[in-house]
Order: sequence, then C-alpha cells, then structure tokens
Amino acid sequence: MAPPGPKGPFSENWLVEAILVTLLCCLPFGVVGIIFAAQVNTKQQAGDMEGAEKILGSIKFPGLLYKPIRSAYYTLKGNVAMMKQDYDGAEKMMKKGLDLGMPMKEAEGASLLQMGMLSMQKNDMKQAESYIRQALRKGLPDKENEAAAYLQMCSIMMNKREFRAAKDFFRKAKALRPTTPQIVDQIKQLEKYITRIPG
Repeated sequence: MAPPGPKGPFSENWLVEAILVTLLCCLPFGVVGIIFAAQVNTKQQAGDMEGAEKILGSIKFPGLLYKPIRSAYYTLKGNVAMMKQDYDGAEKMMKKGLDLGMPMKEAEGASLLQMGMLSMQKNDMKQAESYIRQALRKGLPDKENEAAAYLQMCSIMMNKREFRAAKDFFRKAKALRPTTPQIVDQIKQLEKYITRIPG
C-alpha cells in the first residue's frame, strides 16, 4: 500500500516543534524554524512541492541550525523527496533527521512510520516491519497515523501469511475510526479480503 499523498496524515510540517523550540530553548533559531516551517507547510498544502523544495533549498548552511530545527529540516526535505517519489533521497534525509533526534516522541514515531513506508516501497518488508513496530512503540501524533501504521502491519502480516496477526492489526485500525479518505479506502479494500482469509 502506498503512503497517502501530500495532504495525507504523513505531511508533518514541524511547525509545533519549531514554536516549542522558540519558547523553551532558543529564540533566534526558533523564529527561523517557525518561518521556514510555516512557508513549507503553505506550499505543501497547496501541492506546490517545487515551492516547498525551493524554500528548503534557501537554507544554505543547515549544519548551523539548532539541533531540533536541523532535525526538522532534514525531515521536511525527506517529506518533499517522498512526495516526489525519490525514495532513496527521502530515506537519506529521514535517517539524518532521526539520527539527530526528534524534539517530541510522537514526531519520532511519525518519522519511523515514514521510514517503514519507504521500506515497503522498496519491498524490504523485514525493515518495514521493524520501523513500523518502533513507530507504534514511540507513539504517533494522531489516530490517523496510528490507523495507517496498523494497516501497514496488517499488509505485512498478510504477506508473511500470519493471518491471525493480520486480522488483529486490521481490527485495531478499524477501531480507531479514521476519517482520512485514503485510509478509509484502504480499510474498505482490505475488508473485502480479510474476511476471506483463515485464522
């Protein structure tokens, strides 16, 4: 299953984290982070990936950014690369962001979920399962992301022919009652098959 597009639940823009860094840590770098996160968010919501990429490209020395802002910068670059279906570039940027550490556990969970989605795109199901399980343990920002994680785990378990586990993950996803159209559609599609499998 492909991850939702630019307007799906995985388009984390790190605006909240930038505001928190501003208030709690470092005013000058936090303000810069808020400005860039807001600009990238506006471009992403409008579907203007080139504009979002241009804004991110205007940061000439990301190494000078405060560590949480730098982490958000690399994660945003990973999001843009993912939306452009540059999975290798997205993975590289997301790993950089994760290696720097995320300002909040839910942000780390969301990044791990994205890494799991990238691994699924590359048909590396073992790595995908590892990332998604880590994301579920860390916690995810909302029920939409959590439902998406459970659906991805359901898909992985079906591929492994572990039908009982697949059904359990499907029930967990459905119980969250997600509202994102892509996730609702995935639930409807999976429901056709899940009732027919043994276990």
